[in-house]
Amino acid sequence: MPESTVLRAKAPLRISFSGGGTEIEPFLSEEGGCVLTSTINSYAHGSFVSRNDGTIRVHSVDYDIVESFSAYSKLEYDGSLDLFKGVINQVVGKDNKGMNIFLETGVPPGSGLGASSAVVVCLVGLLREAYNLSIDQYQISELAYKIEREELGIHGGMQDQYAACFGGINFIEFSAEGVVVNPLRVRTEIINELEHNLLLCHTGKSRASSHIIEHQVSNYEDKNKRNTLRNMKIITQEMKVALLKGDLQEFSYLLGQEWESKKSLSNRISNDSIDEIYDICLKAGAIAGKISGAGGGGYLLLYCPFEKKHIVTRELQDNNIKIRPFSFTSEGLEIWRPLMNSGVKNGRD
Repeated sequence: MPESTVLRAKAPLRISFSGGGTEIEPFLSEEGGCVLTSTINSYAHGSFVSRNDGTIRVHSVDYDIVESFSAYSKLEYDGSLDLFKGVINQVVGKDNKGMNIFLETGVPPGSGLGASSAVVVCLVGLLREAYNLSIDQYQISELAYKIEREELGIHGGMQDQYAACFGGINFIEFSAEGVVVNPLRVRTEIINELEHNLLLCHTGKSRASSHIIEHQVSNYEDKNKRNTLRNMKIITQEMKVALLKGDLQEFSYLLGQEWESKKSLSNRISNDSIDEIYDICLKAGAIAGKISGAGGGGYLLLYCPFEKKHIVTRELQDNNIKIRPFSFTSEGLEIWRPLMNSGVKNGRD
């Protein structure tokens, strides 16, 4: 029996500081959008093992699902493992003889950290390596976007795919002409100080981001909503400058301004539960914060002066709100072959 191809991959999750919503159609094509985002040390992990028996076996740890499919027919979308099916249908052609796929992110569904897009990027990267596809970072990101938004019809923006693929702190510009990822050369001491002053906590609720974004898009013809998106672009550009200069006081102020602007796009972005947690944090000493992602739940990012951070942390813990420690990362999608003694023998179950 021929030796199996064994591959591993990981793609980082991200925190969105500003601009989310400006990279969604039709605003993107009509006026262009921009986001300020950074990847963190949480990952979508994937593993690929080739098979030759025409069977595709997928294990999703996050959803506690193990399913098998035929490699010789198009996979039908039925609400179970559709992200995986979309990648297979779009990336793998007649060379598909079967495979084992293992997937895990370690964050709750609807986290607001771009986990689903990181999974797609991770899978596309694995299959690029397994099938020797000549596609670069931009093409992987674009393909991941098309699989989610066009093939599967999931409403959303474009930042998550590019953040997961490129990694690092980026100012990403979107227009009808294409996407440009601008890596920011932020000094190490600024990054360290920013990490020292940020908290990430889970609101206790997950959310279906596509529904929130669909509602946001439906409000697009409202002149005030479009003006809000324009203002968010200005905030994002100013936040980029503040970060590069190390003016974290201005950065924290703009973070709060971005959240107030974002909330006005749809009444589904925040809710009483999120507002209550936010108020608790502000009273305990946090300066500003915002939901990471589309809103409605998931993770809340807070800027706290370091001497107040322990007080905010205690208040959150007293209210049974879980804090997720994190640090910023500079690497994006990574793919490698495991060591020979890692325990993988072949592609069978």
